[in-house]
Amino acid sequence: MSIDDRTHSAHVDEKVARQVAEDAREKGWERPSFAKGLYMGDFNWSLIHPHPQPDPVSAARGSEFLKNLRTTLETFDSARIESESRIPDSYIAALREIGAFGMKIPLEYGGLGLSLLDYGRALMLVGSVNPSMGALLSAHQSIGVPEPVKMFGTEAQKQAFLPRCAAGAISAFLLTENDVGSDPARLGTTATLSEDGKSYRINGAKLWTTNGVVAELLVVMAAVPKRQLPDGSIARGGISAFVVEADAPGITVENRNAFMGLKGIENGVTRFHNVEVPVENRLGKEGSGLKIALSTLNTGRLSIPAMCAGAGKWSLKIAREWSNARVQWGKPVGKHEAVGKKIAYIAASTFALEAVFELSAGLADAGMKDVRIEAALAKLFSSEVSYEIADELLQIRGGRGYETAASQRARGERAVPVEQLLRDLRINRIFEGSTEIMHLLIARDAVDAHLKAAGDLASKDADLQAKAKAAIGASGFYAKWLPTLAIGSGLLPTAYSDNGRLAPVLRFVERASRRLARHTFAGMATWQAGMESHQAFLGRVVDIGAELFAMAACVSRVEMMRSTDPAHADSAELLALAFCEQAEHRCETLFKELWSHSDKTDKKLTKKVLSGEFAWLEEGIIDPSEGTGVWIADWSADHLPDQRRPYGS
Repeated sequence: MSIDDRTHSAHVDEKVARQVAEDAREKGWERPSFAKGLYMGDFNWSLIHPHPQPDPVSAARGSEFLKNLRTTLETFDSARIESESRIPDSYIAALREIGAFGMKIPLEYGGLGLSLLDYGRALMLVGSVNPSMGALLSAHQSIGVPEPVKMFGTEAQKQAFLPRCAAGAISAFLLTENDVGSDPARLGTTATLSEDGKSYRINGAKLWTTNGVVAELLVVMAAVPKRQLPDGSIARGGISAFVVEADAPGITVENRNAFMGLKGIENGVTRFHNVEVPVENRLGKEGSGLKIALSTLNTGRLSIPAMCAGAGKWSLKIAREWSNARVQWGKPVGKHEAVGKKIAYIAASTFALEAVFELSAGLADAGMKDVRIEAALAKLFSSEVSYEIADELLQIRGGRGYETAASQRARGERAVPVEQLLRDLRINRIFEGSTEIMHLLIARDAVDAHLKAAGDLASKDADLQAKAKAAIGASGFYAKWLPTLAIGSGLLPTAYSDNGRLAPVLRFVERASRRLARHTFAGMATWQAGMESHQAFLGRVVDIGAELFAMAACVSRVEMMRSTDPAHADSAELLALAFCEQAEHRCETLFKELWSHSDKTDKKLTKKVLSGEFAWLEEGIIDPSEGTGVWIADWSADHLPDQRRPYGS
């Protein structure tokens, strides 16, 4: 049975699942990638310095929009969204009026044609008012209809859909299913071509459809079954992408899901029953759906770092104001070192968050570099660091951090929604690829050169003869590559001297990059085909690279500010130095844990826990979820009432 035969099966083995994901991955590296170089021991400072600068005309257009956006947002009440668990229609209308739904859509299709940098800055503003609005706009533009149509649509599709989206027709992206998260090989939704070849019939159900409750247009991923063509050849079908009208007969929104955070998010369960979609609405070829999805996410993931940077900025503001106002033992709490360390972490990390976002977006806007790994690292780094920042802010605020803003307001105090911030940020470690999945995705691209060189050495299915032949080929690659890891500019005390006090940082990053590559090679040499199963090792490799990327981004941003914002360049340098010193310590810990860890014991323990051997440890509690449902819901149940609610209704 071919891979395409099995993409819509509920039971797919590990080999097929991995192959489906691998086939969808973009494998070429025609453009240079700074982050990929870091993992290979190649620290190419010239790829990010000078820092990429926006086109002046585009920057002016973005600046004007940001002014209008700020004016509009200042009239919004975040507390209303939180209390009503929805974004008011008037807010949506105001955002439509200023063109916020067309920020990324080109001018010729009625959009604003903003750069990724200004789009991210806009999301930073929107998210600082309420992240639910940021989720609405980013789900619509980063992964919804506009982006895949802009990247892969025909001219007719662009003319049909982009002006509508720019005018405010909300869109959604539908991939996840009840039993399918990051494993698309098990996709259950199907799209069957009609006998006359003019349309597809889509059947299935999608879970966690952000914007799905209010959307007018949907991008739906569905598996097209393999079929025989009139000439006797076989159309392999496969996972494909379709633009679908949300009000098409047969579509039902069965539930508006509720979450611990993002109370205003319009997220639901969408079911398709014989939904007819014209062939003209298919994006790309049959079977190209996953590639479209992954390509869309390459830059779409940058919306999360933008909003995370905004959360860091707000956290810093609240931490500074509260730590000066709150007095304990005769002085402001911020002057106690225990609290001061947290403030230093928040300030330095916030600078790094913005540096990582601006560099990644700038590189993507310039279009001269491959930013697959940069965008993924930015998402991974930002989602983890911003949540840590929020947790530290809550600790600084103490009881008031744990108390809701509404409760504070009722007592007559300033309503500071710190606990809401923590709840809202938590989803970013799951959105658009969980931290664990991001580790694996980045690791796959980071060790790509190793896998190509190793060939059958890295294959579980290769026989001894194939492995022996592969070993000969790999030896040639490593004979040339390994010597480059022995010495580098980071060993020279005068290297990067033009960067002043930041020169030691760049020397560390260069040395650490080569060191990381040596450790990665050691892992490949040790485990070969078993490398992929050592996910904890790969996760640490990725995390070291993320810290190095953030350090380099901080230095690049400071150097840019020396000319673009000289008034703040010196203070930026201190922020960068502080972050990089903190990051160096984290890197050293991660390097140590590459080989000194509890992974083996943890695997043994996990196996026994899953077997039920430690069920006795669970005694003495009452499980309130017992009897409330099943782990995986039966999606063949009768339809629930349609829960869709278009804005303005």
